[in-house]
Amino acid sequence: MARIFITGSADGLGQAAARRLVTLGHEVVLHGRNRDRAQQALRAVPGARTALEGDLASMDQTRELAAQANAAGPFQAVIHNAGVYRPGARRSDTVDGLDDVFAINALAPYLLTALIGSPQRLIYLSSGLHKGGDPDLGALQSRQLRWNGSQAYANSKLFDVVLAFAVARLWPHVLSNAVDPGWAPTKMGGASAPGDLEQGVATQVWLTISEDPGAKVSGRYFYRKRAQPAHAAASDVAVQDAFLAACEQLTGVRLPTEVTK
Repeated sequence: MARIFITGSADGLGQAAARRLVTLGHEVVLHGRNRDRAQQALRAVPGARTALEGDLASMDQTRELAAQANAAGPFQAVIHNAGVYRPGARRSDTVDGLDDVFAINALAPYLLTALIGSPQRLIYLSSGLHKGGDPDLGALQSRQLRWNGSQAYANSKLFDVVLAFAVARLWPHVLSNAVDPGWAPTKMGGASAPGDLEQGVATQVWLTISEDPGAKVSGRYFYRKRAQPAHAAASDVAVQDAFLAACEQLTGVRLPTEVTK
């Protein structure tokens, strides 16, 4: 039995992955952005151990969530599932003055990775749209550029792959991978999405618990249990280091350069 933490597990892919892992006999800790969402997650996933709360749009609440997770751990795996996608919306700033798409989708996973006691496996939810992302960190928080929700999402999902690959390089004893779950019928994907919800979570569940040699790899980008080419920038060490440095500057928290078993 593995102990697993899943962010953003009140609905959608996170909830579906949690249900699947509980059914398989694992100990699952859920997460919602506030108390109501955390309780919603617990009601939706009978058999889950508990649900933690914390708004990933706030750095302070994300730090507190990491402290809650460390108290509930240690975890064999963490699935960084939480995310937002608002292609037609205007830019929304967080309490920290950051674009909330970047803050929730990319900066929060960095902060949680840096602060939660290192698990054996890390899974970062990305998207096929990451291939249209721009790795230019100079424009990360610029208000001089016209904000576009779809581009902001693509950029954030590229940074998730960058983070997964950076962790794989820096932490050789941790299996760190990114996953494209496909276009699934969730609140984010919409009811008309052509994908299947169970198929959408199959790869992250497999990477979380499987002893299959294909799942026990690191620094890969997966779609339907198959490694796929990712945006070239994700493998660029200079891009990785620049992203980690930007996140450290924003949060005041440095990613440890090495962990041990």
